Amino acid sequence: MKKKFLLSIAILSVIGAMKCNAQGLETTVVQDLTEEHVFSQGIEGPAVDKAGNLYVVSFGKDGTIGIIKPGQKPELFIELPKGSTGNGIRFNKAGEMFVADYTGHNVLKINMKTKAVSVFAHEEKMTQPNDIAMSPSGILFASDPKWKDQTGQLWRIDKKGTVTLLEGNMGTTNGVEVSPDGKKLYVNESIQRNVWVYDLDKKGNISNKKLLYKFEDGGMDGMRCDKVGNLYIARYGKGEVAVLSPSGALIHTVKLKGKNPTNVTFGGPDRKTIYVTLQERGAVEYFRNSSAGRE
Repeated sequence: MKKKFLLSIAILSVIGAMKCNAQGLETTVVQDLTEEHVFSQGIEGPAVDKAGNLYVVSFGKDGTIGIIKPGQKPELFIELPKGSTGNGIRFNKAGEMFVADYTGHNVLKINMKTKAVSVFAHEEKMTQPNDIAMSPSGILFASDPKWKDQTGQLWRIDKKGTVTLLEGNMGTTNGVEVSPDGKKLYVNESIQRNVWVYDLDKKGNISNKKLLYKFEDGGMDGMRCDKVGNLYIARYGKGEVAVLSPSGALIHTVKLKGKNPTNVTFGGPDRKTIYVTLQERGAVEYFRNSSAGRE
């Protein structure tokens, strides 16, 4: 009975902005936030700061980060140092920005007041990194796919920038996220279509790896959790965002305009707006959700 109750709560938390179609079925309203091709096909990120500004990489070209202020059009926020290309973005509680720099094998840190860019962590054994997630205590986790070999790794970066390999010999690790209570770490493998969950302790150690869900087709990219623990996954090639409950039930999918979503994040004044970056469109789409994001 308890499992059924929790699943019901999880389902209710993702029934956001809906309308009825001609058949009387409910569908989520997806809209464009930006025009097409404002960003390159390297569009990723995305992340929202405390002021509600949305940051997305590859504004106009790779190696940049764009900013979309509430109600305004995208503009350039910063150009990254030569040789650096941004991918996933996260903010810590102090408001500092961390960026996965996949060509430099770095995690960069950006001072939001001065726009000074520094190398927070560097590891030559990383193929990328690709996406990053942050625990409530400020520990970072990075996915590290090697696409040509269809393999990947998973790394931890502590608050001093020390890099530790958590697991090698995985599939193509891509999306990575931490549960709201900081006790679970989620990692997906794009080509293998697996979503894994680990137990996570306060020091950032992982254990008890389990398969949370396996998709039968399509790919996967970035992921984010809402405040009740549901996992929102960008389904690359499928043109949708899939929502999994903490127990691994597929409870909702949102059909997007574009086919290749690369990542998702929560924003808006109530943190209930979900922004999605679309590769082939070079644009950001959004839809409303009834549950706020965890961050």
